[in-house]
Amino acid sequence: MLREINDRAAIEVLLREGPLTRAELELAIGLSKPATAQLITRLELDDLVVKAGVRGGGRGPRAQLWAANGSLAFVAAVDLTPHVADFVVADVAGVVLAEYRTPLPVHEGADVVGTFGDALNHVTAEAGITRNQLAHVVIGAQGAFDPRTGLLSSAPHIPGWLGFDVPQKLSDELGVDVLIENDVNLVAVEEMTVGMAQDVDDFVMVWLSEGVGGAVVIGRRLLRGATGGGGEIDWMRVPDPATVDTGDVWPVAGARFGNLVDSPAICRLAAAHGILAETAWEAVAEAPEGHQFLDDLAKRVAGGVANLVAVADPQLVLLCGDTSRAGGDGFAALVQEKLHELVLPRTPVGCASVQGNAVRAGALQSALATTREDVFGVVTPTLLGSRRPEAGSTRPRPSSPNR
Repeated sequence: MLREINDRAAIEVLLREGPLTRAELELAIGLSKPATAQLITRLELDDLVVKAGVRGGGRGPRAQLWAANGSLAFVAAVDLTPHVADFVVADVAGVVLAEYRTPLPVHEGADVVGTFGDALNHVTAEAGITRNQLAHVVIGAQGAFDPRTGLLSSAPHIPGWLGFDVPQKLSDELGVDVLIENDVNLVAVEEMTVGMAQDVDDFVMVWLSEGVGGAVVIGRRLLRGATGGGGEIDWMRVPDPATVDTGDVWPVAGARFGNLVDSPAICRLAAAHGILAETAWEAVAEAPEGHQFLDDLAKRVAGGVANLVAVADPQLVLLCGDTSRAGGDGFAALVQEKLHELVLPRTPVGCASVQGNAVRAGALQSALATTREDVFGVVTPTLLGSRRPEAGSTRPRPSSPNR
């Protein structure tokens, strides 16, 4: 048992830090020099680690580098949007082998499975492998995914992907294990892994872009909910605190949060304040600091966030998406000010720090976590429950036996 624990600890370090020398690995896992040497020999014989070049510098011979054997398995991650699908293929050590962006049909009646399979064939060929060599594929989509039925909902923008068990159909017809996950949930995964939430147990993420989304993390676990709708803040009812008439008529029950802070709504709000823009990003980026438009928008955002804060009392609220990035830290501070006027918890508000395609990056982290558990017996607590429950069960599948 101690040997397995030490072996797993060594692999975890190599996966996290990359190639290390024996001396560096010895220091990282706290074993003696002979014990570390035996461990490396054992892992090399089991094909779990491989030589990865040498490290020079200083006097004496160059030191041999050791790395987790990435060729044991391969994964793919996809950011699926109405405009384009962004693919990446990596080995189980996390080394990116190929990337591919392509439009995919999303209209009703489209052969989404066939075209998705063609794109997957293309990117795996570029990676030097075949589709059948993929151990796991994770798709990030703009909608709520019900893990019990495999159905996507709240996704009228991709009607071709609605009305059927998406991961099951893709898995069956493509011959690879496929999981689909909400896009903002995957951004939260990436922030927990390499971003602002690495040391945070409970936080809320709010996505502001063309549309609106959210993610709630409690105890380092994504709160998906009974039907996969956890964090679907788009449909919350909130009052409109704007100080100008935008021409919108809201029901007595209040406006839908998504109708207050999606891109068209923000453009209408900006226009009412004399700022003409075609997108929310442009409106926020062009508004001078201290402009009443930004104040009104911050009030709208805070009104929705207040509901989440009042229930979850998180340590942190993170704003992400194009609109949030346009506003930057200044807008986040303004939202924080308005939020603190509405609720008792003085939760800090900041901007997500992950750059590039955070949805795809989070999908890759999820795919790697599942595959590393299968291959190395290494469990990533952040992503526990990322597997789809087995039929008739509400619990995640048990982890694979340790090697």
